Amino acid sequence: MKMFKLLGRFTQEEDGAVTVDWVILTAGVVGLVYVAMNGLRGNMSSIGANVQDNMSNMQINTSF
Repeated sequence: MKMFKLLGRFTQEEDGAVTVDWVILTAGVVGLVYVAMNGLRGNMSSIGANVQDNMSNMQINTSF
């Protein structure tokens, strides 16, 4: 009987629900960032090499 009262009170309380929501949302965002970074990992070195090539060939005019 006492166990049913405790179980009923536990299911009616909502104090920890917001915390659980934030933990799940944060885990989802971290998971999406992880997947995105793994997908972009191979392209980052080629993008960096292209930027380096373009910037090393630029000339800056310092005379006005």
